[in-house]
Formats: sequence, structure tokens, C-alpha cells
Amino acid sequence: MKVIQFEEYGGPEVLRPAEVDKPKPKAGEVLIAVTAIGVNYADTARREGAYVVPTPLPFIPGAEVAGVIEEVGEGVDHYKVGDRIVTLIGSGGYSEYVVTKAAALIPLPEDLTDEVAVSLPLQGLTAYHLLTTMGRLEKGETVLVHAGAGGVGSLAIQLAKHFGAGKIIATASTEEKRTAARDLGADHTVDYTKDDWREVVMRVTDGKGVDIALEMVGGDIFHETIRCMRSFGRMVVYGVASGQPAEMHPSGLMNRNLSIIGFFLPEIMKKPILFERSLQELLKLVQSGKLKLTIGGVYQLEDAAQVHESMQTRKTKGKLILKP
Repeated sequence: MKVIQFEEYGGPEVLRPAEVDKPKPKAGEVLIAVTAIGVNYADTARREGAYVVPTPLPFIPGAEVAGVIEEVGEGVDHYKVGDRIVTLIGSGGYSEYVVTKAAALIPLPEDLTDEVAVSLPLQGLTAYHLLTTMGRLEKGETVLVHAGAGGVGSLAIQLAKHFGAGKIIATASTEEKRTAARDLGADHTVDYTKDDWREVVMRVTDGKGVDIALEMVGGDIFHETIRCMRSFGRMVVYGVASGQPAEMHPSGLMNRNLSIIGFFLPEIMKKPILFERSLQELLKLVQSGKLKLTIGGVYQLEDAAQVHESMQTRKTKGKLILKP
């Protein structure tokens, strides 16, 4: 079968097509013919060797796939050949076929396309738990969402509104992206490529700052974000898209009782009570039209390197999808 993998860490150019053996499902597993693959910043961090956990070589990235069950292993009785599903896997998604545990599958409603379905689990669950489990959002609070036109950001804006945020501020690098963020419900948008973006945030919050900040850029953006938080504010860190880790002195949090909280979705997935109910809620919001999924582009699997390059240079918005 065809896959996209890398044998060394580096830029998008290290992603190359390869042929590997088609896997066979073991007991409790299913073989999925992949129809749509979600592209995420975690994939680029894997490729650069900068992910939260080690990335062995060679490596096939991709943690989010939708598809059709082609074969079931021994003991699988809740699913059958032909069932449409979406799932999160540890790796291997940039592929024509994947094998995963049947317990990890999410059945797809008939009125949900594969492209829409694969846009939801990883980024939807991330946005949901950034705001609730980690950020502990309370009604009326002010939320700052970096990369507001991106996959997680676009969902976080809508969910923050749904959960009762009083004011939502989104950052984005172009006017087109800022317009998209406003259309999704952001009350204010800011160009975070400008030196004065923090002053703008303070101005629209009447000098008070924000209660919750969702931060995934790193570097100077991390430090400037801390400076625009109000007392008892919570920053939830879920990535380092700039590739520039930030260093800080914890004592700097003391004078305003600030909290910096790390988020890693695989840890949420280890607790069914945390993800099963939230995923069902997200699916209902999508089906009812209350949560809009922004698909930024659908590309062929062999275009993975180009997609990575476009995403990392901020040329895209919304969810990016590969198709085998």
C-alpha cells in the first residue's frame, strides 16, 4: 500500500512516498480503508523531531483518519465490514490503510461526510478541553484565541461562545483570516504579526487583560500573552508552532496569581469519561448546525509536503485534509 513517511527529521521535503505491506488486523482490531486524513501541527512536530514524545524513524505521521472497515479481527462484534468510522490513532494515518483497535472507533452518522468527520475529533476535542477541562471557562470571562482561523482556533471561538464567554479575542496574520474569525463569533481580532498586538488586546479589554489564553505559538508570543493576562488568568499551552520554545521564571506568575497549564490530547483519551461525552456533544453541535467546521483544503496524499509547507508558513486557514 502507499504511504507518506520520513526517514530523517527536517522540513516538509523529508516527507516522501513509499510502499509498505498492507497490515492485517489482530484480535480486537479492524482494518480501515482510509478515505480522509486530518493534517495537524502535531504531524509537523513529529516530522521535525520536536514532538512531546519521541518519534522513531522511519515514521508515518497522521493521527486522525476516516474510512470504511474492510476487515475485522477476531472478537470484534460491534462493527462489520462496510461500516463508516472516524478514529484517532497514534501514528500511521498518511496511508491507504490502517489497523486500529475497534474500541477506538467512532461510528459516523449518515449525514456526515468523511471530510467533515475527520475535521472534528482531534481539533474538536482539543478545543473543547482547552476551554473546559484545562481552562475552566466560566460564563462572562474573556478568552484570547491565537491562530483564530486555524483548525483548533476556529472551533475554540465557536465553543467559547457556546459555553458563555463574555468576550472573545482572536489573533490571525491576515485580514482574510481575521474576517473569518469574526464570522465565527470573535468579538475582536488582532494581527499578531504586529509589534503592538498586546496593546490592542489590553485596549479592547479596558486595560484588564484576558481570563483565558489558548497558546500554541511559543517564543515571543508566549511571553507577550502572559503580559496581557489579568489576575487569576489561565494560559493553556498546546503547541509550539513557531518552533521556538519559550523560557520563563515561574516566580513571574506570582504577582497576578497566574496559571500556565499544559495540554496533551492523548492523556485525555486515556480517560473515557472525559472524551466520550464531549465527543458526543461535539457531534450533536455539528449535526444541529451550531458548530461549523471550516475545511481549508482537500489534497492528494502525495501532496503532503506541500500541505505541511503551506500550513507552517501560515498560508492556510481551517482544517487541511489529505485523501489517498
